[in-house]
Amino acid sequence: MTSVVPDRALPDVVTAPGLPARVQIVEVGPRDGLQNEKQPIPASAKLEFIDRLGAAGLTVIESTSFVNPTWVPQLADAAEVFPAIARRPGVRYPVLVPNERGMARALDAGVTEIAVFGSATETFAQRNLASTLDGQFEMFAPVVTAAAERGLRVRGYLSMCFGDPWEGRVPMAQVVRAGVRLLDLGCAELSLGDTIGVATAGQVTALLAAFSAAGVGADRLAVHFHDTYGQALTNTLAALRCGVVTVDASAGGLGGCPYAKSATGNVATEDLVWLLTGLGVEHGVDLDALVATSMWMAGLLGRPSPSAVVRALGGSPA
Repeated sequence: MTSVVPDRALPDVVTAPGLPARVQIVEVGPRDGLQNEKQPIPASAKLEFIDRLGAAGLTVIESTSFVNPTWVPQLADAAEVFPAIARRPGVRYPVLVPNERGMARALDAGVTEIAVFGSATETFAQRNLASTLDGQFEMFAPVVTAAAERGLRVRGYLSMCFGDPWEGRVPMAQVVRAGVRLLDLGCAELSLGDTIGVATAGQVTALLAAFSAAGVGADRLAVHFHDTYGQALTNTLAALRCGVVTVDASAGGLGGCPYAKSATGNVATEDLVWLLTGLGVEHGVDLDALVATSMWMAGLLGRPSPSAVVRALGGSPA
């Protein structure tokens, strides 16, 4: 049985000026969190994971990816998983779509919202997308057009916004140009990814200011931080202070980047919820239910959750 320590379940609330009243959490655990797992995870477990996340109050759950199964074997069952999701009222279930072939598979499965995954650097575009920095936009254009024709919302991910394992520092102007091109294609929202977890709070503030100077307001941006150097929550707070109200997170801190030595997963949803709760920022998530879900998944994977809050509040894996 999973246990949660009742008298530690919530932090004291001390509000701070200059923060949004509410933050939209985009839960990426079922897709970004699980995609690099080597141990096969049954479709039934993925469906239970998605359902438990919805029951915990998460309203945007990225559920899978219609990528080539040879690239991401863990998500080869996307066409099986997505149609079988038990839809909860008010919950969105976006999926990642890499190209036209993936889009065709996604449409056959009945998706209603998609995301495309771009790169801010040449090398990562070549290695991860089999494209180029400029060529990737030609690949995304028909996908976004097909979505628009069907009234589907499209989100754009931009990876390597704060550093690249091959190219090192990434010029902010280059990141902004790539991000603006994704938005101009028709993406409703742009998620800025710290793919290898090297960002610092000052860097986050400066990049968001650069987007603002280019005419892209914080209302069109989201942040996607990895916690390799323990900076994900600090960077999140910096983004909130700049007006960002959408934050990606992964239940239990699942995930990682295969291209960065020692890179850890996304910021843990539980850790983010603890931070937001303590700041008096609304998020709609039941922390106890979320911790129990991550403990259950940790038991399934056979290892402890990397989330500090899960470790603090959780008992033995269910």
